[in-house]
Amino acid sequence: MSPAHAAAAPRAVAELRQRLRALGAGPAHEERLLRNWVQCRAPTAGRGQAEHFYPRALYEALPALFDSLGALAALQSAHPGEDGAERLLVGLGDGQTVESVLLPRDGLCVSTQVGCAVGCVFCMTGRDGLLRQLGSAEIVAQVVLARQRRSVSKVVFMGMGEPSHNLDAVLEAIDLLGTAGGIGHKNLVFSTVGDTRAFERLPQGRVKPALALSLHTTKPELRERLLPRAPKIAPEEIVEAGERYARATGYPIQYQWTLLDGINDGDDEVDAIARLLAGRYAMMNLIPYNETEGDAFRRPPWERAAEMARALGRRGVLTRLRRSAGQDVAGGCGQLRARAGAAQPMLVTRR
Repeated sequence: MSPAHAAAAPRAVAELRQRLRALGAGPAHEERLLRNWVQCRAPTAGRGQAEHFYPRALYEALPALFDSLGALAALQSAHPGEDGAERLLVGLGDGQTVESVLLPRDGLCVSTQVGCAVGCVFCMTGRDGLLRQLGSAEIVAQVVLARQRRSVSKVVFMGMGEPSHNLDAVLEAIDLLGTAGGIGHKNLVFSTVGDTRAFERLPQGRVKPALALSLHTTKPELRERLLPRAPKIAPEEIVEAGERYARATGYPIQYQWTLLDGINDGDDEVDAIARLLAGRYAMMNLIPYNETEGDAFRRPPWERAAEMARALGRRGVLTRLRRSAGQDVAGGCGQLRARAGAAQPMLVTRR
């Protein structure tokens, strides 16, 4: 492999496959190497002697190739939480950063974009807009990086970015993680604010992930204020589309609801949720807001959130009240990246 080829790994899985084939890889070589990479094994791992299994040009290129893959997502800082979560600030090859979160019970939350175009008013990620898309290999590389720290058997696409706005790359990453990556399809969770393109494409893949829909309110006008650049789809339409996917895959839809004190935690919302999700193959996840410094939004009192969950349960809606992982390290919703950006001039001065 030439120095230029060794210097930078392709950002897309399809480009990685092309590079392997250019080095003489056949289907068996390609799948073995991809499996070794995603499952965090040595490039030569596997049955038989690698030098006799791989074509010579490919075998000689393996060390440089895997080194370049390691540079796709490099750990910049780690922030362990008291709940067993660990928030990771991840550096990309071009100097941009994203966040991943190691979750309790072998889960991982990954980012799909640098920034986000949806502009949810309660999310720090979208405040600077969309900076760039992540390639599918960069998404997978976050899983590889996390697996170097602990076991990962579930991946949720709920970090920075809106997955449906980077659909080709996210679906390519999901395909690799659900095959060579050894992750069960229902343990790959595609999260979206609700986009018709995602509803159309998700059922077509050989790996069909579980689906999480960010609802946040049953009121169309309030939803438009909270998610100003989300597709203009009524909550009822989102639920109908989700229900079709749930019945087709056999996985319940996870509805995400960020609880904002005095905004979407009232009894009127409880009543509307109960009507909207009655008889649906669904679970409601209530997630108290992860407060950010200088923000106008507040997390409701825990007892209010718990009562809301109990009220929904009494109305027949399967509900979980969740704590946002690692709240004690204040690293969610782009906060780690924002803090790193604010500190950047000081870092430059020290050089």
